[in-house]
Order: sequence, then structure tokens, then C-alpha cells
Amino acid sequence: MRYILQNPGNVLSLTLAHIEISAVAVLASVLIGVPIGIILTRVKFLKGFVIGVAGVLYTIPSLALFAFLIPFFGLGFKPTIIALILYSQLAIIRNTASGIESIEPNIIEAATGMGMNRRELLFLVQLPLGLPVIMAGVRMITVMSIGIATIAAYIGAGGLGDLIFQGMFTVDADLIVAGAIPICLLALLSDYLLIKLQHKMEQWKHDFNLSSENLAAKGGKL
Repeated sequence: MRYILQNPGNVLSLTLAHIEISAVAVLASVLIGVPIGIILTRVKFLKGFVIGVAGVLYTIPSLALFAFLIPFFGLGFKPTIIALILYSQLAIIRNTASGIESIEPNIIEAATGMGMNRRELLFLVQLPLGLPVIMAGVRMITVMSIGIATIAAYIGAGGLGDLIFQGMFTVDADLIVAGAIPICLLALLSDYLLIKLQHKMEQWKHDFNLSSENLAAKGGKL
């Protein structure tokens, strides 16, 4: 704690860099993984293969993946983001597909009965109702990205991992603690906020299901 109290500016700067790495990686992962998950709900024969490949990527040790990416993308921010995106695809793709496929058939039938086409059905019904499951995947990759971004400091990505590695190399426990505490707080705070958001989405989905069931029982309008 002594280092944090004596160098609050440096710790804050490294914390903001850590947040930037994690936020960019999570956003990019969602923008890539959600469309892939949607495609897999329509082209089902690809689902096993794509999720299998994503699962294999997830099992690769982080340092090994960083080492593989360095010759192609160099050191620093870029290989870190690419590695985090690759690690995140399993959770995002699987949860997106599961979220869409878990929607009650009577809701899909009611929406189709209203005359919705496939695009309207996706954006007005399937994605909104699948958001709680998708958000569970976002929670997972957010915490994971915050943790793995720590290791990425080894390849010059910056962030709070710099303090931990400096502490390891100089055998300075205070530096390690100065890096570890903000990382733990970031992970806990991010998870807490996303849990609250997920619960709100689940309540909205429950209310939506009840209203759609009532409408279907009355004659079929969503």
C-alpha cells in the first residue's frame, strides 16, 4: 500500500491504461462474437466446428499465444487486443447462440404471426430477449480480460501488470500489491455492475414473456 499512497498519479495512469485495454478488447469481442453467434443459429451445421475452434483457442496458454502473435503484430497494444479477442470468442459465440435458441417458441410464433420478417424478428425479439444470456458471456470475458491484460504487460502492453512484473523482478512485494489491489477492485466492480445489469435484463425478459403469453392466449398479437 505504501507505493499507492506515495505514487497515486502513476497508479491511476496505469489503471486507466488497464481499463482501456480491457474495454477495447471486450467491445471488439462483442462486435465480432455476437454476429458469429447469430449466424450459427441459422447455419447450424457450422456450430460444432466454430465453437470447437473457439474452445481450442481458449485453452492456449496466454504467454504462448502472445509469443505466437509477436512476429506478426509486434509488441504492445495490438497483439494484446487480438489475443484477448481470441480468448473471448468461446463465451460470446456460445452465449449468443444459446440466448437466441432459448427463446420460447410461442413468442417466435406470435412475432411471426404479426408479420415480422427474419430481420425484424432478430432485432426486435430474439436479440433483446437473448441479452441476459449474452450479458453472462460479457461478464465472463470482462473479468477474464482484466486478468489476462495483466500478463500482457510482459510484452509491453502497459497497465497495472507493469507494477506486478517490476515487483517480481526487483523482489518488491509492495509493488506487486500496488498492482494487484487495483486489478482485483476493477474485476470485482466490473462484475458487480454487469450482474446488476444482467438482473435488470432478466426481469425485463420475464415481463416480456408474461405479456407475450397473455397476448398469444387472447388471439395472437405480440
